[in-house]
Amino acid sequence: MAKIGVFVCHCGENIASVVNTERLVKEISEHPGVAVATEYKYFCSDPGQETVKRAIRENNLTGVVVSACSPRMHETTFRKACAEAGLNPYMLEMANIREHCSWVHSDKEEATDKAIEITRSLVEKVKRNNNLKPIEVPITRRAMVIGGGIAGIQAALDIAGAGREVVLVEREPSIGGHMSQLSEAFPTLDCSQCI
Repeated sequence: MAKIGVFVCHCGENIASVVNTERLVKEISEHPGVAVATEYKYFCSDPGQETVKRAIRENNLTGVVVSACSPRMHETTFRKACAEAGLNPYMLEMANIREHCSWVHSDKEEATDKAIEITRSLVEKVKRNNNLKPIEVPITRRAMVIGGGIAGIQAALDIAGAGREVVLVEREPSIGGHMSQLSEAFPTLDCSQCI
């Protein structure tokens, strides 16, 4: 059975000034599968991360939802905290209630209702997540440039100049694109096909 921990961040006053975090914690704690629900001023801080790690260990959590700011800012922070606590880092989901609720709604009730729904949906998502592990795959160190116009030719030259093999693909019988159709080219006024 899933044992999910939900951690609601105030983000200072960014979230807490609009979203009723106390109500969010109360309602989400009653959601099936939620073992722990708590709030804190800054979960991204060292004490906040320690709170998350301690809760994972003490409650043997199977998943974590952090309702806070953008995953772009702190997803790696919380994935690392989960891993340090012994939880697969891919058993974490972040509910972006700052950008999606507190920054876009002035009505506290509306923002709180939306935050509850977003958090609930991510609790359900993390219940269905699987433990993942990163794999390494070999890559081919060459590039294909599609289009033999001026931009394609320059891109191919730049990549080749960086020491990579380049394959230039052009659908016409010759490269040069529209420029090759001009009678002369600025600034030298040479024949465009001669350049």
